[in-house]
Amino acid sequence: MAIILTEAEAKALLTKVLSYSKADECEVNLLGEERGNLRYARNEVSTSGSLINKNLVVQSAYGKRVGTATIDEFDDASLEKVVRRSEELAKLAPENPEYVGILGPQQYVKSSGFFDSTAKITPDTRATAVDKSLQLSREKNLTAAGFLQDNYGYNAMMNSKGLFAYYPSTSVNFSLTVRTPDGKGSGYVARGYSDFSKLDTAAATRIAIQKAQGSAEARAIEPGKYTVILEPTAAVVLLENIYFNMDARSADEGRSYFSKAGGKSRIGDKIVDERVTIYSDPTNPELPASPWSGDGRPQEKMMWIEKGVVKNLSYERYWAQKQGKKAIPYPNNMIMMGGNSSLEDMIKSTQRGILVTKLWYIREVDPQTILLTGLTRDGTFYIENGKIKHPIKNFRFNESPIIMLNNLESLGKPERVVSTETDRNYLVPPMKIREFTFTSLSDAV
Repeated sequence: MAIILTEAEAKALLTKVLSYSKADECEVNLLGEERGNLRYARNEVSTSGSLINKNLVVQSAYGKRVGTATIDEFDDASLEKVVRRSEELAKLAPENPEYVGILGPQQYVKSSGFFDSTAKITPDTRATAVDKSLQLSREKNLTAAGFLQDNYGYNAMMNSKGLFAYYPSTSVNFSLTVRTPDGKGSGYVARGYSDFSKLDTAAATRIAIQKAQGSAEARAIEPGKYTVILEPTAAVVLLENIYFNMDARSADEGRSYFSKAGGKSRIGDKIVDERVTIYSDPTNPELPASPWSGDGRPQEKMMWIEKGVVKNLSYERYWAQKQGKKAIPYPNNMIMMGGNSSLEDMIKSTQRGILVTKLWYIREVDPQTILLTGLTRDGTFYIENGKIKHPIKNFRFNESPIIMLNNLESLGKPERVVSTETDRNYLVPPMKIREFTFTSLSDAV
C-alpha cells in the first residue's frame, strides 16, 4: 500500500476499518508522511536522512469507557486486530466522566496547504539548496552549520456517526548558524514555508553571514531596561507563550494569566496595546493549516485578541458543555497583524536601544503573569542616534510578553517565522518595545 493515500483511498480504508467495529462508538485516525532532511556542520554535510511513516489509531467506546490502539500494518487481519484491541481496552478501562462522545458529520472550509514543489523534493533537491548556502560561507571563510527538513503527508479521520475529514499538507524548514573562524561572531537565520519554491537558501545565508561578521567584536554594556527592536525570530518565542495559555479551562480554574477572581476569565478585557490583533485562519495563503482539529471540530477564522481585547479562549468539548459555552477548538495556526514600520524605520527612530535578532532557552518563571526568562543569541546590537553602533555581549532577560505588548512603540509587516523553541510556524511582525528588562550579562555568543 502507498504511504500517501488520496482522499478516496483514505476514505475506503477507513470505511473498511469501521466495518469491523462492534463498539457503541468508534473513531479512526489515519496518518501517512514522507520526511527528508540534510544536516551540515563545519561547512560539510554530515547526515542525510529520510523517513516514511503510516499509522492508524482506533478509539472505541462503550458508554464512557474508552480504549485506544495503534498499528502500522494494513492487511485485513491487522486492521481487524487493532479494532478488537481497542475494544478490549475500552471494556477494561474505568469510565471517563469527561468523555462526551464523537461528533456527527461536519462542514470544513477549504485550505490549501499542499504544494507539488515540496512533495517532489528529492535528495538531489536538498543537496542543491544546501550547496548554495555552503558556497557562500566557504567563500567568506566562515563556518556554517544548518538543517534542512521537508515533510509531505496527510491526515484523515472517520467515525461511526458519519464524520469524515482529509487534509494533505507539505512543509519545509531551513535553519542555519554561521560563525566567524575565531568563534566570536555568530549569526542565525530560519525560514519556514509550505511551498519549497519560496525558499531561497542563498538569500537566507547572506543574512546569517552579515550577522556573524557584524557581531564579532561584541562589547559589554550594563543590564537594565532598554528600548528593544525584536526581529520576528526573537518575538515569536515570547508570543507563543501567550498562545499556549489561551485555554478557557485553565483560566476558569484559576490556573493561568487569563484567570479572574470568582472563577471568571479575562474574555472582554483589554490586556495589551490596541494595535495588537491576533487571530487564526486555516485558509491564510501564507500560513495554511488543517481546517479541522484533532477531534474533528471545524477550524474557522477566529479572533483571539482584537485591538488589545481578549475575544476568545479555546474550549475542549467537555468544558464547553459544562460551562454552557461554544466549544471553540485550539487553533492550528496563529497570526499577529502588523503595522507599516520597516526594521530600518524602527532603528532610525531609536535614540538609544538594542536590536535583538534571536532569543533562546525560554523558561516560564511565573505562569500567572507569563513572566519568562531566556537569553539573547547570535547577534545583538547597540543602537545610538538611529544607527547600529556596535555588537554587544548577550543578556539574560526577564519579561512577560503581556507587559511587552503594553510597551509597544511600533510594528512592522508580519513574516512567516519558525519558533526556535517548538519548530512551529507563525506569522509575526518585527516590533519595537520600550522598557524591556535585561537582568544580567552572558558570555556565550
